[in-house]
Amino acid sequence: MRVLVLGSGVIGTTIAYYLALDGHEVDVVDRQPGPGLETSYANAGEVSPGYSAPWAGPGVPVKAVKWLLMHHSPLVIKPMLDPAMWRWGLATLRNCTAARYRINKARMVRLAEYSRDCLEALREQTGIRYDERMQGTLQLFRTQQQLDGTAKDIEILQQFGVAYELLDRVGYLRHEPALAEVQHKFVGALRLPGDETGDCHMFTNALADKAKALGVRFHFGTTIKALQTEGGSIRGVDTSAGMLSADRYVLALGSYSTQMLAPLGLRLPVYPVKGFSITVPITDPSKAPESTIMDETHKVAVTRLGERIRVGGTAQLSGFDLNLDQSRRRTLEFVVSDLFPKGGDVSRAEFWTGLRPMTPDGTPVVGATRFAELLLATGHGTLGWTMAAGTGRLMADLIGGRKPEIDTEGLSIARYG
Repeated sequence: MRVLVLGSGVIGTTIAYYLALDGHEVDVVDRQPGPGLETSYANAGEVSPGYSAPWAGPGVPVKAVKWLLMHHSPLVIKPMLDPAMWRWGLATLRNCTAARYRINKARMVRLAEYSRDCLEALREQTGIRYDERMQGTLQLFRTQQQLDGTAKDIEILQQFGVAYELLDRVGYLRHEPALAEVQHKFVGALRLPGDETGDCHMFTNALADKAKALGVRFHFGTTIKALQTEGGSIRGVDTSAGMLSADRYVLALGSYSTQMLAPLGLRLPVYPVKGFSITVPITDPSKAPESTIMDETHKVAVTRLGERIRVGGTAQLSGFDLNLDQSRRRTLEFVVSDLFPKGGDVSRAEFWTGLRPMTPDGTPVVGATRFAELLLATGHGTLGWTMAAGTGRLMADLIGGRKPEIDTEGLSIARYG
């Protein structure tokens, strides 16, 4: 079968690889000059199935107000006359109940855990390397209230058999000894030993090379204009290189998927949530993180990637704006300096921003549409890297007519009605 994959981020590239492995004829189209150059380029570096959770949850509206008033705020809202933003925001608020949180988190953990297993198998099969580490995630709490609030997450982790540890100061220092100098700032931690870290951009490029070796054709520097329909079917994709046609089409355009589907009458509630990162060269490895630290107060992740520290976080609602806001940089610099003051040189950091494709319920949109030829793989939010391998394997199973290895309930666009 000939398959056209739209988008060469970590999601699109991984799908292309699995499809080619199954013997399909695969083309990938992207406007960028290479793979993984947008949201996949400099994300936080976490492969964190245990940390997979929707942003919408009980108590979040009250927390959001407090976040907006913080000096180093994890949330920034730029007031705009953008109906899509307000619709997305209201839909997110509707998901801020305990019942919806359990449903949404369960869906996310199901895909994320499967994806971690797929990534492990992929690594063994290909020998791919990407500054990976398998030393878990440490979620640090500055207050007892934050620590006590883990109960609802632990309930779901237990439901899915996800390993975890609640640690006091002595406990978390065994895993992150460089925190010894600042241990007084934190009351405890939740450790997820099954989580991993790695450079998403490095992985995406290495896997693209593997996909090319299997016959995948990448069409870079090609603008995707529109999906063309005829008689209730997808006829092809209008691009700057002309009309491209296939037997199946996979849309993996992240935040840009929504506007591509609107002319087809498909309402996809994915909105760009802007995130930022800095990449800091390590100056003293003994004073740097061993794996990933999540600062629960500032919602910032600090990750070891080889000889670099990746610091990623903040959520900014400002549409498709890609300007680099220096106040966001100062927040990231503050967090890494607060945790690891002697680990790296922030004055030499690379500053980056990207658009996370977020759904109001946190769960990505993966699966079929009412068009038999069109499948979606988008809306992964902050977890595209975490869920990439599982999404790729799942899409290959769906296109190949096989029963997926996990329950796909609630993953497709059909859940929105």
